[in-house]
Amino acid sequence: MIIQAQVMGYIVTNSYFYIDDETKHGFLIDPGAEPEKLLAIIREQGFTIEKILLTHGHFDHIGAVPALQQELAVPVLMQGNGRQYAEDPVWNLSAQLEEPLTLSGVTYIADNSDVELRDKPAFGLHMVPVPGHTADGCIYYSAQDKIAFVGDSVFKSSYGRTDLPGGDERQLMQGIVRHILSLPPDTALLSGHSEPTTVAAERQMPWYQALLSDS
Repeated sequence: MIIQAQVMGYIVTNSYFYIDDETKHGFLIDPGAEPEKLLAIIREQGFTIEKILLTHGHFDHIGAVPALQQELAVPVLMQGNGRQYAEDPVWNLSAQLEEPLTLSGVTYIADNSDVELRDKPAFGLHMVPVPGHTADGCIYYSAQDKIAFVGDSVFKSSYGRTDLPGGDERQLMQGIVRHILSLPPDTALLSGHSEPTTVAAERQMPWYQALLSDS
């Protein structure tokens, strides 16, 4: 089960629940704002969130984390380069806001880690690093369900900014082609700020063609 919840901070961000239908245990991905809205969904649906997963450390993807940590007492996972974003409001872009944001108690996981349910390891996601929008950018992929939570690496008919701290356009484009557009064509790509798209659709975008022909 996948539930998309749009949360409104300074901008609208897609947060996602990825939940096992049988046990109602699962993961919350990129809780960017409105913790009470996300908690209400958890209570109404009877979900047990085992882990919070972050695709990268920008404020609009991590803003609800402190409140959810306090309420849920579950691990928060980031790619290994996420520490600078978690601990530095300049890097996570919240320094420009009224209340600069930092995170603590984060677990930094190794590239290509598998994130699984405690009592049902067959249900899980595979983390793959895709830096370039940020230094800690990553995706969470399920081959079984043919979905990838791609954060701000890829949007429908577009891709993420690379002019912010830790950004690198060449690195992002290479990572998209190598790690996202190489997934099965019918894989759904669920992003932080756009409608869903698919690998097949994004492979048609002209800005990828030269890199695809070389791969």
